[in-house]
Amino acid sequence: MDRTKLINTILLVLALVVLGGCRGAKLSEANEQFARGEYFEAQKTYRKVYNKLTKREQRPQRGMVAYQMGLCYDKLGMSARAASAFGNAIRYEYPDSTALLLMGKNLQKEAKYAQAEKAYRDYLDRHPKSTEEAENGLAGCRMALEAKGHPSRYIVKNAKLFNSRRADYAPMFIDPQQADVLYFTSTNEKVQGTRKSEITGMKKGDIWMSKTNEKGEWQRPETAEGELNTEMDEGVISFSPDGSMMYLSRARREPNANTGVEIYTSTRSDAKWSAPVKFEITADTISSYGHPAVSPDGTWLYFTSDMPGGSGGKDLWRINLKERQGSLENMGEFINTPGDEMFPYVRTDSILYFASDGHPGFGGLDLFKATLTPSGGWKVENMGQPMNSSADDFGITFGKGESGFFSTNRNDGRGYDHIYSFILPDLEIWISGWVLDKDEEPVPNAVIRIVGNDGSNQKAVAKPDGSFRFPLQRGISYVMLAGAKGYLNAKQEFTSDTAEEDAEYNVDFILASINKPVVVDNIFYDFDKATLRPESKAALDSLAQVLRDNPNVTIEMASHTDRWGSEEYNINLSGRRAKSVIDYLISVGIKPDRLQSQGYGKSRPKTITKKLARLHPQFKEGDVLTPEYIEALTEEDQEVADQINRRTEFQVLSIDYRMY
Repeated sequence: MDRTKLINTILLVLALVVLGGCRGAKLSEANEQFARGEYFEAQKTYRKVYNKLTKREQRPQRGMVAYQMGLCYDKLGMSARAASAFGNAIRYEYPDSTALLLMGKNLQKEAKYAQAEKAYRDYLDRHPKSTEEAENGLAGCRMALEAKGHPSRYIVKNAKLFNSRRADYAPMFIDPQQADVLYFTSTNEKVQGTRKSEITGMKKGDIWMSKTNEKGEWQRPETAEGELNTEMDEGVISFSPDGSMMYLSRARREPNANTGVEIYTSTRSDAKWSAPVKFEITADTISSYGHPAVSPDGTWLYFTSDMPGGSGGKDLWRINLKERQGSLENMGEFINTPGDEMFPYVRTDSILYFASDGHPGFGGLDLFKATLTPSGGWKVENMGQPMNSSADDFGITFGKGESGFFSTNRNDGRGYDHIYSFILPDLEIWISGWVLDKDEEPVPNAVIRIVGNDGSNQKAVAKPDGSFRFPLQRGISYVMLAGAKGYLNAKQEFTSDTAEEDAEYNVDFILASINKPVVVDNIFYDFDKATLRPESKAALDSLAQVLRDNPNVTIEMASHTDRWGSEEYNINLSGRRAKSVIDYLISVGIKPDRLQSQGYGKSRPKTITKKLARLHPQFKEGDVLTPEYIEALTEEDQEVADQINRRTEFQVLSIDYRMY
C-alpha cells in the first residue's frame, strides 16, 4: 500500500469512528449492511445519516457518507445517483481521490463522456503511477466518441415478451442449434418468496423459461418446472451439451454474514429439474463462485470468482469437469484485468464471450469477444455499438447463426436489467450489370459464369433485357466469363472489398458478334502511314485478350480508308495498316495461323448502326456512307462520315481452331 493510500485509509477509519460516535447505531448499521453486500438497504440507511449531517463542521463526515452512498449506487447500477453522490463527496473534500475515478466511471455509464474524461484526468493528475483503470476509462471515452454515428451491423431490439417491470437477465438457450427453448433469470413479482433482496431491493431471482410454438413464435415466459427455484436468489445458468444438467448460480445469504454466490447443479427428468446440489470447486468458503458456462464439448466449466490469485476484482476461471483435481486455472492477463470480468459464454473451443468493466469500453460492463491465437494468447475485441452502450451489457447467448439474446440495463433509469435480441444480418454483396453487343444492344439469355478463389462456382442466365445479378462474398477474387450463341466470350476479373458493409458492384460485358465485322475503336496511325501510334496499344491489348478468351477462333483483320485517294493507293495503305495490327497481335503471343490481314481501301463503306445513329443523330440507321451519300452532306458532316469510314475491324472466320 503506498503512503498516500495509507494516509487516506487512516483518515477514513478515523472519520468512521467519529461518525459512529456522533450518529450511533444508524451509521454502524449502514456499515454492517454494506459489508454484507446488502447495498440496497445500506444506501437507504446512509441516506438517513447523510440528511442529518447539516452543520458546517460536519462537512467532512457528510463527504464520507456521500462516498459510501456512491459505492452502494455503483453496486446497484444506479449510475446517475452514483455520479452525483461521488460528486458530493468531492465537494465536501472527501480525502480519497478514488471518488474522482468512480465519478468518472459512472459519468461514463451515463454517456457523459466529456465530463467523465475530466474526472479521469483529474484523478491521473493525483495518481500518475496508478493509471490502468483511469487510462482504460479515457480510452473508452475516446472510443465511444469516435464510434458515434458508426455502429456495427448488429441489429438490437428489446425482447419485450421476456421482460417484466423488474429485472430479467442472463438468457441461455438449452440447445443453441435448435434455439427454441430459452431460460433466463427474472425478479418479476411472480417469483417465489416474499422477502425482497437486501442487495437489490427487488424480489430474489428465479429461473424462468420460454418456448417457441410450431410457428417459431416465442410464448409467454413461465417459471422453470421442478425444484430449481426457492426463496433464495437463483439464476445465471448454463447447460451440459446434451441439456440434461443445468449449472446455476445461487446467492448464499446467512444472518450477520457476507453475501456470497455459489455454483449448483440440477438434473432434468421428464422436463422437470431436480433440487440443486452444490458444486464444489475449492474449499474456500469466503470467495464467491458464479456465472457458470460449460464449453460446447462438456469438458470445461468457466465461471466468475473473486478468489485469491486473480488480477483483481472478479476474474474468469475454468475447471476441467472430467478431471477436476489440479485443473483449476485463471484465464490469464489477456482476459482478466484489475476490474471485473464476468458472465462468460463459450461458443467454440477458441471463441469466448464475456462482460468486463476493466477493458476499454463504452461505460459499465461491455460485451467482449476473445479469440484464441496460435501462440496461446487471446485477442480481445469490444463488440461495439449497438451491442454495447454506456450502461451495463452482459450475459450473451447465441442461437442459430449470428443471432441470440443478451442482457442490458440501457434505457432504464432504475438500473433494472432487460433482455434484448440481436442479429448480425448476412452481408448483402452483389455483382450486377449488362451483357451487350458492340452496338450496345442487349444480348438476351447470355450465360454468365463466376468462379471465386474461395472455390465458389456460380452460373446464371441474363434476362431478355441483358441484365444480370449475382450474390457474392466479401474479400474474394473472382473471374467472370460471359458468352452467348453467335458471340465471342468476354472475361472480367475483380476482387470484392473486405469492408464490413453491404455493397453492389457493377460489371458490363460487351460481346463481339461472330457473324458480322466488329470495329476496333481507338486504333490510330500517323497520316499517310501504316505505323501504329502508341495510343493504339490499349485497344490492341483488349483485342488480344478477346482472342485469348476465345482460343478456338480465327479472324480476319481488316483496314478501311475514306473516299479520298486512288483505289490502288487506298488498297495498299489499308493492307499495310491491317498487317501492322497482325504483327502487334503476334508480338503479344497470338498464334500467326489464327490471323489474316486484308486491306479493303474505300471499297466497303460503313453502314450506320443503331449505336452510330445514337452517337451521330444526323445519320439514320441503315444509311451507307458511299461517296455519293457523303457529297450530299454539309462540309462538317462530310468530315464525320469520312472519319467513320476510316476504321479497323475484325471478322470471325472460324470457331473450331485446333478442335480436331
